Amino acid sequence: MGEFRMPSLGADMKAATLVEWHVKEGAHVRRGDIIADVETEKGDIDVEVYEEGTLEKILVQPGEKLPVGTLMAYVRSEGEPSWEQLQTKQGESILKASSEAAQPELSEGTASVSTETKSTPKVETDLIQSLESEERIKASPLAKMIATENHIDLHEVQGTRPNGAIGRADVERYMHQKTDKAPAEQPERSLQAPATTMRKAIANAMAKSNREIPHYYLDTHIDMSHALEWMEAENRNRPVKERLLNSVLLIKAVALALTEVPELNGYWIDNELKIQEAIHIGFAIALRRGGLITPAIHHADTKSLDELMENLKDLTQRTREGRLRSSELSDATITLTSLGDRGVETVYGVIYPPQVALIGFGKILDQVWVAQGMLGIRPLVHATLAADHRASDGHQGARFLDALSHYLQDIPQLLN
Repeated sequence: MGEFRMPSLGADMKAATLVEWHVKEGAHVRRGDIIADVETEKGDIDVEVYEEGTLEKILVQPGEKLPVGTLMAYVRSEGEPSWEQLQTKQGESILKASSEAAQPELSEGTASVSTETKSTPKVETDLIQSLESEERIKASPLAKMIATENHIDLHEVQGTRPNGAIGRADVERYMHQKTDKAPAEQPERSLQAPATTMRKAIANAMAKSNREIPHYYLDTHIDMSHALEWMEAENRNRPVKERLLNSVLLIKAVALALTEVPELNGYWIDNELKIQEAIHIGFAIALRRGGLITPAIHHADTKSLDELMENLKDLTQRTREGRLRSSELSDATITLTSLGDRGVETVYGVIYPPQVALIGFGKILDQVWVAQGMLGIRPLVHATLAADHRASDGHQGARFLDALSHYLQDIPQLLN
């Protein structure tokens, strides 16, 4: 019987709180269906199931904080025994083993029968107890983050979730009530801002990256004149809502360059590079309340610019609303970050483990450029590559940047 477990949605995630189930026991589920919502430091995430069958047995309830990997439910495929049948068989096994244990002379020389029931592993149990002991106040990570940011004592907040746990809505309701009662009250100013849970999660992931990944950096300037001319002409013939952004050209070019240098598209796991055939680009999106998330644009190399633009708009909106799917948080095979719209000229990124590379783009600036022996002014973008030296060498990194430059200057091939 298939096991549905709390997924890992990034190297910085250790646990999440189950918010609700979207399906009931006995319901038929298909691969890719969203069957639960969980709350993490990065917001509410829709969790998908990866097999087809019947949601046979739910093992955890909304409001529970669960470590990554916790068994949450069983999914029964067609033809498999039901949960009741398995329980009956297990009970018969236990009775049989007990009977044999009571008659040791009969079991001598015969194969032993395990009486151990399927239970939560000790390590998992310890972690659950540890997490629970940390939380004298039962509150979701997002509720805690909002409370910390707004200097709210959670003891004063009434939780409406199962077992009295406090959710985001409870904290926001408390804030509104408090504002209505004392609109003129000003919070005390503090020169030392407390770290939010998201900030802590990012800090842990980046510290792990700097501690474990031997980074190397390469950079190059790319002439964007052909790309921008094409983009301007293309957008001139489109309604405002359907116009393209420079970002989709960068995403497409990175994806195509990775098809030529696949060593940068994958994960470093168990001292081994695991190259991924599918190219899922994690695009860094800043949140208005602080922090950032890098949801994946799936199969970016196979999509048209219009499809990438649609994906980008949809992901940006859902990221800022805290409504991402679990696969969008866990599937990225490489990260792309562009800070050009913030005026940054050069980005030297930190790789998000277990990925093995990160691409950075700065602001497109008019600069002196020599082409075909002629001195001129061209719009240039500074592209950087941060790569894991365990997975690739500078030679492969240079090949990637060369391919990237080629695609951004050869628009017909980029669109092909």
